[in-house]
Amino acid sequence: MMNCWEFKKCGRDKTGDCPAYQKRAGKICWLVAGTMCGGKPQGTFAQKISSCMECDFYQYIHEVTKKSKKESQKESKKM
Repeated sequence: MMNCWEFKKCGRDKTGDCPAYQKRAGKICWLVAGTMCGGKPQGTFAQKISSCMECDFYQYIHEVTKKSKKESQKESKKM
């Protein structure tokens, strides 16, 4: 799974000025306050979650997670 800065190719891993990068929270960036989305700092989780849910990275992570859970369930049924 990619980190948000890899997926979005925003360069924040080079500048280091995004809280998601600083906290190594690139796979859960929507939980981090003040992330640098769209080139400007965002607010708290409560303030930004609706826009995060529309983000292509957020949707990518949730789709990958769903697939992983389904595969795990299939494997556990085989046992």
